[in-house]
Amino acid sequence: MKRTVFSLSFIIVHFSFCMAQSLEECQRAAEENYPLIRQYDLIEKTTDLTVANIGKGWLPQVAASAQATWQSDVVSFPKQMQAVYQQMGLNMKGLSKDQYRVGVDINQTVYDGGMISSQKQVAREQGKVQAAQNEVSLYNVRKRVNEMYFSLLLLDEQIKLNNDLQELLAGSEKKLTSMVKNGIAAESDLKNVKAERLNAVQQKTNLEAQRRMLRDMLSTFCGLEVKQLQKPPMEEPGGVNKRPELRLFDSQLSLANAQEKVLDAALLPKLSLFAQGYYGYPGYNMFEDMVSRDWSLNGMIGARLAWNIGALYTRKNDKVKLQLQRDLTESNRDVFLFNNRLEQIQQNENIARCKRLMAEDDEIISLRTAVRRAAESRLSHGIIDVNDLLREINQENAAKVQQSMHEIELLRQIYDNKFTTNN
Repeated sequence: MKRTVFSLSFIIVHFSFCMAQSLEECQRAAEENYPLIRQYDLIEKTTDLTVANIGKGWLPQVAASAQATWQSDVVSFPKQMQAVYQQMGLNMKGLSKDQYRVGVDINQTVYDGGMISSQKQVAREQGKVQAAQNEVSLYNVRKRVNEMYFSLLLLDEQIKLNNDLQELLAGSEKKLTSMVKNGIAAESDLKNVKAERLNAVQQKTNLEAQRRMLRDMLSTFCGLEVKQLQKPPMEEPGGVNKRPELRLFDSQLSLANAQEKVLDAALLPKLSLFAQGYYGYPGYNMFEDMVSRDWSLNGMIGARLAWNIGALYTRKNDKVKLQLQRDLTESNRDVFLFNNRLEQIQQNENIARCKRLMAEDDEIISLRTAVRRAAESRLSHGIIDVNDLLREINQENAAKVQQSMHEIELLRQIYDNKFTTNN
């Protein structure tokens, strides 16, 4: 069912590539596209086959055999009895030292102490552990998608601000061109502004190259063409921890419990019905075979009760090993939760830090914009030179870049926190 949901989600995302992709769409598409996704079906099919093979233990077990032997001695009558039989006209040749048989043994289990059912449960639990391990590996794909996604968002913001910077410098260049014609400004001032604009053009070229590289990587990773990205909402993370590692630990504990039931089943007696038949020499009628060495059909049916107490020898150590396995799993869970909590503390502090920084961003930009406009006015009146204006333009642009970085960093920390708790 889970794989079906993934498939439907992938189809929807795949045919909506012309629209802006959200973070969740990219994550689902990447999980569906990642080669590990195919292991779910392989694990499920392998588990089903293993369980089916174990269940065949209830079917009659048939064994065919053939043997030819030569013995150093066989059962025979004493010589005195042979003499008596000879006087009676009977030739008691005795059993032949070379013997042959071709036979079939059939064994049907009636009661196995729960061994087959417990082994089937162990196979199912092993399949769940493998699936949980695969889920943990597949879950880490989201982190790689997050890294590329938010890096692309930041590049989009920087390219947008670069365009604004170029427009601003182009406006100043246009004004200076007019001022140079009127003899109000020097030619060197115009060249200085033009050089700064061309520098911004080069910066945009580098930013666009980085964006194309990241976009192609994300497209390949998701298996769809990524063109535009949607900025995810700033939803504060919350709720209980739902990381797949916790389900893996639960599966490992369930496997240990199922393995303990196998130990219990190994102590119980086994009851089965059997049938044996063979064609050969000698048969079950030994006296007749002493007279005639012809091959004959022979058969036997019965019931067998077997109780192997050898499992008692290692039972104590086996149970201790299973308890140690449980303790190790619980220890791994505690270590994971401890490290996970440290990550949450760090991310929560980073979220708070970004919010504090963003609180002053708007005011800083407003002040920088006012200073830049005042510098443009003073330049037009010849009070300052063009270097002062360029400095104010660059400082205003740097403030806007800082604001966009703080916003994207806040989003990234929020969604890293969501990744940490799977919420």
